Amino acid sequence: MAPAGFPASLPLCVCLLMASGFAQAGRLLVVPMDGSRFFTMQSVVEKLIHNGHEVVVVMPNVSLQLGKSMNFTVKTYSISHTPEDLNREFMVFLDAQLNPQSELMTILLASSGIGFFELLFSHCRDLFNDKKLVEYLKQSSFDAVFLDPFDMCGLTVAKYLSLPSVVFGRSIFCHYLEEGAQCPSPPSYVPRDVLKITDTMTFMERVQNHLAYMGERVFCPSLFKTATEIASEVLQTPVTASDLFSQVSIWLLRTDFMLDFPRPVMPNIVFVGGINCHQGKALSRIVSKC
Repeated sequence: MAPAGFPASLPLCVCLLMASGFAQAGRLLVVPMDGSRFFTMQSVVEKLIHNGHEVVVVMPNVSLQLGKSMNFTVKTYSISHTPEDLNREFMVFLDAQLNPQSELMTILLASSGIGFFELLFSHCRDLFNDKKLVEYLKQSSFDAVFLDPFDMCGLTVAKYLSLPSVVFGRSIFCHYLEEGAQCPSPPSYVPRDVLKITDTMTFMERVQNHLAYMGERVFCPSLFKTATEIASEVLQTPVTASDLFSQVSIWLLRTDFMLDFPRPVMPNIVFVGGINCHQGKALSRIVSKC
């Protein structure tokens, strides 16, 4: 059974992103996140263009990876920091990640990690400060927004334009996937991502899992505070991360349910595992006969 408020435009999104070779060409707005997370998204966008869809990608004029080898329409907006600022914060964050003694929560809670994310989150304010670009987006009659969920700007844009949103990612940090998609994930049975335990938990591991579950609800709003503050400014109403994730029309998850812990999923969650892999070469005639 579909969750409440299932959008009527959902079939259109499915056609655009899963059966594009047979669907009528549509207009798709893409709001990516900087860094390696865009590599896979870019390959999907190029395939959509190959199948006849019109795609517009919105990105900042300063970035780490965006804008390289792009063969589609790009709309840029000016941001308030320099490439040097971005590289400096990224290197501080990268050094923390490469520290073998650092756990994920420790990295993200550290001021160094928060500084890098806040730079990325601040791009959304710069996007909406570009009145000419915002007016273009409002007048362009897009069918859907294709986005990376982590920086939340795509979710804000989709809500602002009242468009269906299609999330593309490996997983969603914190508890927003299970809440936004209305998928139960009881901590007695499903381990939190930050813990290195399996779904066959001892009593003490279940206690540890519950503590992590509770800790996420304290920590996650702080991590995404800048993003939700910007969304609240743009939408002119108080907005939480849960508000933004609950509007997602389709979740395209770059994994396979066979590789995850058992849990219920909703019809608008589509597993696209293997999309990161290179296309395999055909077996030789000799090998195929063996």
